Amino acid sequence: MSLKMTIPPKLPPIPPLDDTAQQAALDRHGRLAVPRGGLGRLEVLSVRLAAMTGDIGWRPQRPAVVICAGDHGIAEKNVSAFARGATKQLVLNILRGGASINALARRFDAALTVVDAGVAGILPKHDHLISEKINYGTADFTDGPAMSPGQVDKAIQLGMRVAHMQIDAGADIIFLGDLGTGNSTSAAALTAAITGMGVERVTGSGAGISSDQLQRKVEVIEKALALHAPVDEDTLARFGGLEIAALLGMMIGSAARRIPVVLDGYPTAAAALVAARLDSNVVNYLIAGHRSAEMGHGVALQTLGLKPMLELSIRTGEGTGALLALPLVDAAMVMLQEMATQDDAGMEGVL
Repeated sequence: MSLKMTIPPKLPPIPPLDDTAQQAALDRHGRLAVPRGGLGRLEVLSVRLAAMTGDIGWRPQRPAVVICAGDHGIAEKNVSAFARGATKQLVLNILRGGASINALARRFDAALTVVDAGVAGILPKHDHLISEKINYGTADFTDGPAMSPGQVDKAIQLGMRVAHMQIDAGADIIFLGDLGTGNSTSAAALTAAITGMGVERVTGSGAGISSDQLQRKVEVIEKALALHAPVDEDTLARFGGLEIAALLGMMIGSAARRIPVVLDGYPTAAAALVAARLDSNVVNYLIAGHRSAEMGHGVALQTLGLKPMLELSIRTGEGTGALLALPLVDAAMVMLQEMATQDDAGMEGVL
């Protein structure tokens, strides 16, 4: 099955990559005092970043982490390691500064924002929380659509607004994370629908469910795919989450402004799969921070044509795996900009 979607009129156009900056980066790499291709995928990354930003001298100076949160009705089917209310507690832990992403954000001096798109609970006001709850979670998608098309549109527009807020505040690269009990089930359903891959090949144990729960998770998704066939423009509404739709909006909004976006785990990749059907140009501005322990995550990234920078079997969500790629992003540009050329090193004709 393939998902075909047209660009809704409210979505901004995404500019093409900057060919001039891309060629300048390629030319400089050809002159560096290192064998061509010696920097491996860091060379590829630096060329992509130059093309995204239109600037061979770009460096990540103002990183921003945005975590979109929302609950899923499908969690009531016993497909998750946590109860539905766990999402609220996980958000509260981030707001208190106690999560893995907080430790990394402090270390890398990255701005951190949580977006409540659909948490099933009331969250207190906080300087790092944007609370624009569209609904208290989604519906169980084995009984009907998870969301209405109107809710999807509101969540996408929310993500776009947050992207513009971050960029207007100075963010020059955005790292996306997610929180939502049941969202790996939603991600697997979306991935199976979009790629046509068998459910068992894109469905994993999420945050650590039992083998019996995993089998149930596969069966639940297969039932939902049959219920909601054929796949069409409402597939995101049928299987997605409010936070997944908001993540999609973040990607579109950032790419429209030439801001690189680093993806985290499976739900962010599933959001990217749908975003790519809205506008394939969005993929030009996406970087896969890591590949998680979820088997479907690799399928989603391969479909997008993105190679993960890291593979550490992380399954925490929250943007942790995305932000861990920041030193590699910086290193790629530092080497492009600061390494000696063959002429500088007196090595012309040697390499």
